[in-house]
Amino acid sequence: MWDWLLAPMDAASAHDVGWHLSWHARVMVLAWGVLVPLGIFIARYFKITPRQDWPRTLDSHFWWNTHRICQYTATLLMVVGLGLILSAPPLTIKAGPHAFLGWAALALAVVQVCGGILRGTKGGPTAPAPDGSLHGDHYDMTPRRLAFEYVHKAAGYAALALSVAAVLTGLWQANAPNWMWLCLSIWWSGLLAASFILQNRGMAVDTYQAIWGPDPALPGNKRKPIGFGVSRRIGYREKDPAN
Repeated sequence: MWDWLLAPMDAASAHDVGWHLSWHARVMVLAWGVLVPLGIFIARYFKITPRQDWPRTLDSHFWWNTHRICQYTATLLMVVGLGLILSAPPLTIKAGPHAFLGWAALALAVVQVCGGILRGTKGGPTAPAPDGSLHGDHYDMTPRRLAFEYVHKAAGYAALALSVAAVLTGLWQANAPNWMWLCLSIWWSGLLAASFILQNRGMAVDTYQAIWGPDPALPGNKRKPIGFGVSRRIGYREKDPAN
């Protein structure tokens, strides 16, 4: 069993890619195969945590902090992986679909980082403007914030799809050992199964509601939720404290 795990996918071909490409594969798989999908999964399904007394308790930072840690760490690993591949001996680098997919995924990662920096102000009761008002790009859902939401979510899911293709073609091109294929298959299958369950439980909650509650008079609650499969809880009735 141990020999099979260490053996390359194609046992008839050699698995000798050099340390540059070997570590490039490791850090990119960790970034794109593990951290990026985990960050997206947490951001989508845990804006309201299972034990959170929503809507009495609003604006949980668990999803936000976890999402940032995963994505920023993944971005740092991407830079390391890019440096490794650019410093590798030219003869060890092969042109093909993997290179195109990898560059496309990296370009979308840059879009995500820049978009996060330019997303605008938050506003609302927890982050009021300097003049004490509640105004903010997110609270008021200004055109700037709307543009960020659409671009960030679309680019994020596009990058995720490209990264899956890039990781798979990269592992195939490098004739990676069986243990890498097996671990990724288990990890991705677990995320897909959990996503199916949580989606059916209505846990893909609108960001605006998760932060500021279900009051229909709030600016963001007057708009349609942004993103596929995102639910909203307008009309949610608070639980009777006596019960």
